[in-house]
Amino acid sequence: MDQTLIASIFSGSLWQIISSTSTFGLFILIVLTTMSFVSWVIIFHKWRQFRAVEKDNSRFQHHFERARQLSESVGQAKASSNSPISTIFLSGYNELVELKERKNQGGALQQTVKPLDNDDYEIVEMAMERSLTEQMGILERKVIFLASTANSAPFMGLLGTVVGIMDSFWAIGERGSASLAVVAPGIAEALLATIVGLGAAIPAVIAFNWANNKLKFLNDFAGNFILGFIAQAKKEDR
Repeated sequence: MDQTLIASIFSGSLWQIISSTSTFGLFILIVLTTMSFVSWVIIFHKWRQFRAVEKDNSRFQHHFERARQLSESVGQAKASSNSPISTIFLSGYNELVELKERKNQGGALQQTVKPLDNDDYEIVEMAMERSLTEQMGILERKVIFLASTANSAPFMGLLGTVVGIMDSFWAIGERGSASLAVVAPGIAEALLATIVGLGAAIPAVIAFNWANNKLKFLNDFAGNFILGFIAQAKKEDR
């Protein structure tokens, strides 16, 4: 029976199965199909976003490591619009400049330039970490939908399966027969809901794990960049 059903699905009878599906089963299929479509849109969008982020991050990091002064990286940071670490850099650099101006308000009247202390560098680091949190929040947008799809789609498919099997038993009770013609529509509906549920969940699971790994790498990468920025700032302040 299973081979006959599968053969019928792939031989053009899929629309016949859908047309004979109950209202509730059709609702489940529509919801699952919509979730799958949205998931694929998010997957494609995140793939493009992460690719652009990694490209700009690598370019800016390379420029930052070659620069002798932090000020030399400002222009590159402003040009790297897709790079989270460039935004983090600008947050730290602007905070650093502001703290130095406040500490040396005397300008030319002062004989010596006051260096920043550990509390000042802690403020700079906090500003950069705040910017990091904001950037990670931007990158994490819509990823939660993949997790929701991965967790809920199989259960929604199972719900459709149960409804289809219930329809089959109801048809057996009404007609007093357990022939293939009686139970096939309900079983077909049940198996179709399972297929669509798994088809929505499996790509979402893979994409969610992939996105999480990318986010973890970017978070660690940005954390190391902040440490490098603070170290460079302290060297220049000596």
